[in-house]
Amino acid sequence: MSFIKKIGLIIALSLIACAAVSGDDSINDTVKVKIKDNVFDVKLENNSATRELIKALEKGNVTVNATEYGGFEKVGDLGFSLPTNDEKVDTNPGDIVLYQGDKVSLFYGSHTWSYTKLGKIVNTDSDKLKEVLGSGDVTLEFSLK
Repeated sequence: MSFIKKIGLIIALSLIACAAVSGDDSINDTVKVKIKDNVFDVKLENNSATRELIKALEKGNVTVNATEYGGFEKVGDLGFSLPTNDEKVDTNPGDIVLYQGDKVSLFYGSHTWSYTKLGKIVNTDSDKLKEVLGSGDVTLEFSLK
């Protein structure tokens, strides 16, 4: 085997090894959330909570019945617990956080509290989000597709 072919083989094997190693920690970095007839893309954080959320979503969609809270968010029970790594967070419209390990909050306003960040809606603005969420209760349906 020529020197060039050996180098090519080494590079190819190195790339395969790197892909296999880095694949262990990577997550699907976006999910969907359906609110009424609107579907939004959610860019996920890379943390233990989102990795466990992805595992739950691989089994099926996750529905959260969310209620109005404080005039800046919709919050509801997730139905199961996720790992927490809470930190002080300044939320903005579109932010989705984990609260107390088993509740999801979707913000259409701003707030500061200790949360585990899950992700952010990336394909809408705050006015559209507030319009879609409306007043009162809303159903959030999270899915991989």
